[in-house]
Amino acid sequence: MRKSSRFQRSRFHSSIFRADPNGDPDINTTPLIDVMLVMLVMFIITIPPPTHSVDIVLPSQGVVDGRILDENHVTIDASDIIRWNGDAIDLAELGLLVKAASNRSEPAMLLFEPEARARYLRVDEAIGAIRRNGASRIAFPGINRYRDLI
Repeated sequence: MRKSSRFQRSRFHSSIFRADPNGDPDINTTPLIDVMLVMLVMFIITIPPPTHSVDIVLPSQGVVDGRILDENHVTIDASDIIRWNGDAIDLAELGLLVKAASNRSEPAMLLFEPEARARYLRVDEAIGAIRRNGASRIAFPGINRYRDLI
């Protein structure tokens, strides 16, 4: 007794776990994908934030008032060296000196004069440090040299 070829299935497709041996072997993967997406979101939420640390050496907090004059010249040369009244300083020291100069009873004048070949990034960092530390009196005395370039 042979079944018709229409209902005959190979041994490969027959399963002892399937209630209907002629049933469709496709699996609905939508619930599986939904569960995986929910798990992915939960893993992303529970990941702790990165705790990278960088050790930096901060300058000493003691600023000598003798370095702050009524008019302070801040210059930047072509090799990106910031100078306060001729003394080479770094960006952190510039911020401390500007803060001390602006906290005086009569705020000191800052004369900011970068060289023409100074990098724009370094000049921008210096201006940012000056603004963040509360300078209220700032002048650009050498700007007339560049009026033909604008």
